[in-house]
Amino acid sequence: MSQEIIDALLERAPDKRISCGGAFRIAEQLSVNPLEVGRTADEIGVRLYHCQLGLFGYNDKERIVQPAEQVSPEVEKAIREGLIVGRLPCAVAWAIANRFGLRKTDVANAAETLEIRVGQCQLGAF
Repeated sequence: MSQEIIDALLERAPDKRISCGGAFRIAEQLSVNPLEVGRTADEIGVRLYHCQLGLFGYNDKERIVQPAEQVSPEVEKAIREGLIVGRLPCAVAWAIANRFGLRKTDVANAAETLEIRVGQCQLGAF
């Protein structure tokens, strides 16, 4: 466990909570794998919230994913092609969002419509 990551987490999460985006910023600033930041957060009792895909950490609702009204054939194809063992990895969902100019939550909503679960969180949360 890196002391540098611990210090960054404690500095940015005095209430022992850090957003997914905040954890990714730490990983970027320290040039480390986001999974290392997520694991360190878990080990020192810092909880993640506000998943950028909308899957967890939204207070009363917990998750904000809702089925999309419609999913374009192109996005559906990209999602289905990105599946690993029947799940859409978080990193692949992000790449699809970037490729199609969508919000990350839009991809999660599309996956929900297609009854596809997102897995392999880049921070190790799920």
